[in-house]
Amino acid sequence: ALVFLVIKYFEYSSKFQHHHFPSTNTFFGIYFTLTGLHGLHIVGGIVVMLWLLGPGAKLFHESPERYTNRIEGLGLYWHFVDLVWIFLFPVLYLL
Repeated sequence: ALVFLVIKYFEYSSKFQHHHFPSTNTFFGIYFTLTGLHGLHIVGGIVVMLWLLGPGAKLFHESPERYTNRIEGLGLYWHFVDLVWIFLFPVLYLL
């Protein structure tokens, strides 16, 4: 997740240096919107993961079943974010 965000940082920097902005044309508007939203969902997943590893981990000792359910929910969320990227990548980079 962090590698993806670092790559996007360098990719966005390069596009901005070449004067490609969301207002340049429709493609770049869609490109920045979709990859930006995907990045926001990744940041959200990272925040939840860090919470479950840190302060949320005490729930494991209090109620292991609830903690496990939250981990499974995070796993479903994370796989959905991955699945979205499987469709976004070919549409934005290969077509």
